[in-house]
Amino acid sequence: MKYILGVIFLFFVQTEAGVMDFETIEAANKAYKSKEYTKSAVLYKSIERKTAEKNYNLGNVYYKSKNYNAAIKSYREAKGVDKVIRLHNIGNCYFRKKNLDFAIRSYEEALSIREDKETRFNLKLAKKMKKKQKKEQKKRDKKQKQDNQKRQDDHQESGTQQKQDDQQKQKNEQKQDNQQKQNNKQKHDDQQKEKKQHKNNKNADDKKNGNEKESISQKAKKPKNRKSEKTSEEMKRENKVSQKDKIKEMEMKRLLKAMRQKKTPTMLYQILDNNKSKKDDGNANPW
Repeated sequence: MKYILGVIFLFFVQTEAGVMDFETIEAANKAYKSKEYTKSAVLYKSIERKTAEKNYNLGNVYYKSKNYNAAIKSYREAKGVDKVIRLHNIGNCYFRKKNLDFAIRSYEEALSIREDKETRFNLKLAKKMKKKQKKEQKKRDKKQKQDNQKRQDDHQESGTQQKQDDQQKQKNEQKQDNQQKQNNKQKHDDQQKEKKQHKNNKNADDKKNGNEKESISQKAKKPKNRKSEKTSEEMKRENKVSQKDKIKEMEMKRLLKAMRQKKTPTMLYQILDNNKSKKDDGNANPW
């Protein structure tokens, strides 16, 4: 489908214009046809006399230069030129700016004044483009909504995952803390147990050493007691022997005295000190 969006260009020969203005208009029109739109705009603006035709033609130059805002302004200031033509061209400017609502409004206003084939075609085209624009906008809005929902879901999922990660991290930290406490308690119990065992071993060693010392002391004391007992026994024996000696001495004196009186032989058998000797020599004769 061919777009019919060309402006309706009008050449006005101003009979009342001076020679210089006429030459300028001719030069501006020539520049326009040569697509030298900037030069054409300069020439039109250099015309001192303000006319509707000048503003209209200047609007055409701005349109070709794609300066649509300046073109709309010039077309609106070109009062005196056919309004249908001006509204048609203003509609084209809005269409080029993709402002379809204003383009449709301009076309419909022009058609309300007078029917025009090109204006009607441009109106249908603008409405079709508007429908397509709405469809694309709806599509973009749907995609935007989906993207927003996806971002929201991702954010929520990320938040949920983050929350789960935080909970798992907290559980791990709690588990590590409990394990550390358990290890510290086990270490403390082991130290206490070791101290207790060391104390028990020390007490056992001390007791053993005490028993050994006591045993050594008893052993050291026992011979001494035996010695004391032996000494006491020996003393008793010595006392007994001393008594015997006294008895023997007294007996010897008595026998000697008796021998002197009876004049018996002086050879005597001495009384033995122990009973064994007496038993062995019991039959021996004293003389």
